[in-house]
Amino acid sequence: MADTSFLDWPFLEPRHRDFATRLRAWSATTLAPLAADEPHGIAATDALARRLVAVLGEAGWLRAAVPAAHGGLYERLDVRTLCLARESLAYVSGLADFAFVMQGLGTGSITLYGTDAQRARYLPPVARGAAIAAFALTEPPSGSDVAAIETTARVDGDAYVLDGRKTFISNGGIADHYVVFARTGEAPGAKGLSAFIVDATSAGLHIAERIEVVAPHPLATLRFDACRIPRTALIGAPGEGFKVAMGTLDTFRPTVGAAALGFARRALDEAIRRARARHAFGRPIADYQLIQEKIADMAVEIDAAALLVYRAAWTKDVHDRRVTREAAIAKLFATEAAQRAADQVVQIFGGAGVVAGSVPERLYREVRALRIYEGTSEIQKLVIAGQTFAAEAP
Repeated sequence: MADTSFLDWPFLEPRHRDFATRLRAWSATTLAPLAADEPHGIAATDALARRLVAVLGEAGWLRAAVPAAHGGLYERLDVRTLCLARESLAYVSGLADFAFVMQGLGTGSITLYGTDAQRARYLPPVARGAAIAAFALTEPPSGSDVAAIETTARVDGDAYVLDGRKTFISNGGIADHYVVFARTGEAPGAKGLSAFIVDATSAGLHIAERIEVVAPHPLATLRFDACRIPRTALIGAPGEGFKVAMGTLDTFRPTVGAAALGFARRALDEAIRRARARHAFGRPIADYQLIQEKIADMAVEIDAAALLVYRAAWTKDVHDRRVTREAAIAKLFATEAAQRAADQVVQIFGGAGVVAGSVPERLYREVRALRIYEGTSEIQKLVIAGQTFAAEAP
């Protein structure tokens, strides 16, 4: 990563700079060889994802995804550290970034809203890389409309019984547990949802379909057929599922922008190397103003995205409040900017940029999903508008 000047910004503390420096060095020496060859097919993707979780755990990086009381780095989740981790890992490997963040997202609800017993059971193995976590919110008919969730959970004696489907679930098929959101009916819409921990071995939980996407990631559709789980699997109180989901996403949404930053920085570095090395009409293409314009646009947008991402993370860490607006702005701008950076590096590489498996081609595919998951760009605009109207209310 050529430009590290952002580490000196006042949003970050010495501990953050140390963490980022160590992780970038480790990623270059240990992670890069593991991620050199992209996996092809579901089995190969699953195997590499499991390997990456184990390696990240062995090296201690997954400790950033849980609180200190259960094997983590800090007393509570530090969003700036999560962002630095995602940015550093995404620069080298999209799948490694995915493996890291799902350990945090898949246990974030437990960390923030779970009981002491739930935390003690599920967080330590996740921090060690000995267990894989998942977050099951999206459904086939609802997508971004969380309030329209149709999966149900009903009380039956000392158990809850779940019925329904979840789709595009990250780590689906390889996770050891899922945080699942279902309708318990305390009230209409968002107020009638609850959150549960469902072990992968629970009777009635089925992997209905494995999903292959343009950039290899473990994804699946889950089916719940009279899936019985103990009542102690409830996270928070009945009817608090929407609060649990939004609180978890509020913590992790800035980190999506950070992953986008990692991809964008890699795109810029690759573009600069290519522009200096490639000659056309007797000169390096870096000498041409149209190439310089592309490099300048990428550099400006990367700095702007970084400022927005680390502002959101700093606000969450320092003020310990909801950062719905700041997180939405950071995710929107950073992911859209990363997509433009990925497109520009392909253009600067020319034909070599669309060769399957090349760095520009892989970046182009990896970046695309970030504008969709954890709230599409369109949803982020609605959130930003709603927050802005609310702030300006008379």
